[in-house]
Order: sequence, then structure tokens, then C-alpha cells
Amino acid sequence: MENTPLHTRQWSRRLRQALDAPEHWGLLDAPGRPLAEAVEALPLGPYRDALHGVWLGHPLHPALVDLPLGCWLSAGLLDCLPGRHGSADTLVTAGLLAAGPAALAGWVDWARLDPPRRRTGLVHALCNTAGVLLYGRSLLARCQGHRAHGRLFGLAGLTAVAVGAALGGHLSYRQAAGPDRAAAVPRLAPTDWVGLGAVEDFPPGRPVRATAGELAVVVVREGERCHVLAERCAHLSGPLSEGSLVEGCLRCPWHGSEFRLRDGEVVHGPATAPQPVLETRVLSGHLEVRLPEAG
Repeated sequence: MENTPLHTRQWSRRLRQALDAPEHWGLLDAPGRPLAEAVEALPLGPYRDALHGVWLGHPLHPALVDLPLGCWLSAGLLDCLPGRHGSADTLVTAGLLAAGPAALAGWVDWARLDPPRRRTGLVHALCNTAGVLLYGRSLLARCQGHRAHGRLFGLAGLTAVAVGAALGGHLSYRQAAGPDRAAAVPRLAPTDWVGLGAVEDFPPGRPVRATAGELAVVVVREGERCHVLAERCAHLSGPLSEGSLVEGCLRCPWHGSEFRLRDGEVVHGPATAPQPVLETRVLSGHLEVRLPEAG
């Protein structure tokens, strides 16, 4: 960065400040809260977990977004070539059709975010909605034979979704709305056996927080068996030791993700990555844990 021209550094700083800004716009909470409640009230049943991407192991929304963006970018390129108007129109239409499922998956994820991320996500969604409306107007103009207007509306739509994509990337990577928050557990978990305390220190049927070396863990005792999982939820780092037990699963107190105790698999989202589980043993009445298969 020292060799970067001053004007370039200033431009970069202003861009980052612009992307950071929406998370501080508290006025977005007024429409955001009821909208999130409305999304949560949608009768999606098991499709909600499918839209989160539980079956895929990571959020589904970014993968679905590639379809309309790819179609619209390709349409913009074809608009610049002679004799390719029909193909461009087809791609604009395909992008509009693909935008619906992508938006639904995005709204389902958005409704389970905390306020700062939800604000950024709302601006991201508004930019993309503007892009969809502009592409709809572009398609109408194309169908009416106003090709120049169709191209202009398409260019405006592409600009809107590009801004939305920048905010989406910021939300995912800078604000970490989608990554697996437990990905570092294998590097923090002890590779040799570490004691957590006497088994009697962990009351049956109640999550208890403990520490294994540098790693915070949650212990759930079921009869003579103890389950030990990473304590911070893979979704947004919720404290699982403050969660509840539901039919062999541990439910996060923040957003309701449920993880199976025996193997950490996600039973219900919004979490999509499994919760790391440590290997356990009991020696002389004391519980010990280590990284699975470390031996």
C-alpha cells in the first residue's frame, strides 16, 4: 500500500466507507423488523431449510444469484453485437425468471441476521429489486420494438445489480454473514487428551460450557454418555451453552439452528455447516476430549 498513489488509496477508503455505511443506518430497522417477521411467517415448511442450503453445506443464495447475473451480463455483451438481439432478449427473460428463486433464498437467510447485517442486507435487496424492475422494463421495451430503450434500461439494471453484488460480497465476507464460524475449530481443538473435569460436574440434560485448551466447548451429558461440541454456533457464533435440548439435538438460542448431538449434523437451519464434535473418553470418573481421530 505504501507504493499505491494517494488518490487511489483515498478512492479505496471512500469505497469501503460507502460499503460500511448501511450497517449503521438505524432507520432501516423500522421497516426491517416487520419485514423479517413476515418472511419468518411464510409457510415454507421443510423448504425453508432447503432454501438456507442445509442440504448443500453452505448458503444456497450465492449460487442461485450466479444465474440471473450471468444471464444479464451476457445479454449486455450481446446487445453490443449486431444481429444478436433475439439472444439478448432470451437472456434478459431467463435472468428475470431465475431472479425469483434467488431472491427467495436471500430473504430467508436475511430474516435470521442480526440488525447490523440485516441493514446491509436490506440495501442489497433494494438494489437488486431495482435491477429486476429495470430489466422488466427493458424486456417490455424490447417486446415493443424499442431496442435502444431496452438496451438503456438493461444497462441501468446491470448497474443496479452490480451495486447489489458489491454489497452482497461485503455482507458475506466483511460482515461474515455466510461463512462457517466454526471452521477454525480443528486448529484450536487439542490433539491430545485434555481433561474437562469430573463427569459429575456436568448435570444430565443441561448444556454446560467448558474449555478444552484454547477452545470453548459445550458439554451435554446423557446418562453415562457425554457429548462435547464447539460452543460457538457455526451460523453467527451464538452461545450453544445457553441453548436448549430438543429430541437429541442442541438448539442455538440466537437463531434456532439445531445440531444433532452425536455427530453435529445440522437438523434445522439457518446454519448450514455442521457443528464440530470432539472425541470423548472417561477415565477415573473424569471427562477428557481431543480432536477426532487425532490419535
